[in-house]
Amino acid sequence: MALAESAGTAPAPALRVEGLGVRYGALVALDDVSWEVHAGELLGIIGPNGAGKSSCYEATTALVQRQGRISLAGRDVSAVPAHGLAALGVKRAFQQNAFFEDLSVLDNLVAVLGARAHAGLLGSVFRPWAAARRRAAAQAFAAAQLLRFGIPAQYHGLRPKETPYGVQRMLSIALAFGDGARVLLLDEPAAGLGGEDLERLVLLLQSLKRDGVALVVIEHHMDLIMAVADRICVLDLGRRLAYGTPAQVRRDPLVLDAYLGRAS
Repeated sequence: MALAESAGTAPAPALRVEGLGVRYGALVALDDVSWEVHAGELLGIIGPNGAGKSSCYEATTALVQRQGRISLAGRDVSAVPAHGLAALGVKRAFQQNAFFEDLSVLDNLVAVLGARAHAGLLGSVFRPWAAARRRAAAQAFAAAQLLRFGIPAQYHGLRPKETPYGVQRMLSIALAFGDGARVLLLDEPAAGLGGEDLERLVLLLQSLKRDGVALVVIEHHMDLIMAVADRICVLDLGRRLAYGTPAQVRRDPLVLDAYLGRAS
């Protein structure tokens, strides 16, 4: 089920998947699924439990064997492994919070900044003053990045487990993003959030879109997806059931029957 190429000189999608398929023995978890997301857009992936959302996420990020084609800004990256995709700017956060429990919130982010923060062994030995400046700059960058991700300075010196759940959730997303991403895939980022925490998540997603990040979000929280998504891919029993704007999906009779319910 290939998607049509962009007409004229329009830029290629930041990320495109075509004919994605996943099998676990005789079980077909994902069958011929295609979608795309452009820079500055948010694609929501929804569907009932068992629809194939997690398989779609894992297949897109090369975590499972799959069929189909993955392209990044027009480049075929189907053969690129998961760590290679991260190096190309395709970052992902998982459903469960993930962080270094023995480090402070600030040092968690510094730890994932790579060369921005760490001079390497030779640099540390032979140019310790330069290494110290690099780390100080990385700490300042990390503090600003944490604020951007809705984590107040009062939590930066604490260990993650000492902070509220909402802070832990945002920290996991910040760690996935690191020092930047072209494409950011989030698996149920709103899980367990409500009230002000959910509002902060919405503001963050809108901010990332404005900065040109392409977002792919698997989510059960329908109000969130309908509020921030540019397009939605609805999965059911491993196949693409519907694909379009939130308004189009909301009106689709197949979606109403399979997922949203007639009361919607």
